[in-house]
Amino acid sequence: MDRKIKLIWDFRGPAAAKTAEHHEKHLKEFIAAESTSLNITGHTHFGEFHSIAYMVVAENEMIAVRDALKPHRGEVFDDKIS
Repeated sequence: MDRKIKLIWDFRGPAAAKTAEHHEKHLKEFIAAESTSLNITGHTHFGEFHSIAYMVVAENEMIAVRDALKPHRGEVFDDKIS
């Protein structure tokens, strides 16, 4: 079974929350256009000035998606805690 990778985009500043929410819309558009095997996206707010948008991809798709979308970082996605 292929691991799942969570690609993450960080947003900081007073508009971070709205920017992360908006960025998630573009990630969903990418998933629809490219027919990726997973369709897990989301956004999380950590405080007034830090939010993230994320997309989960299969490990075998990670390099192509990473090169196309340039996430800030990534981590192994754990279904049990995410």
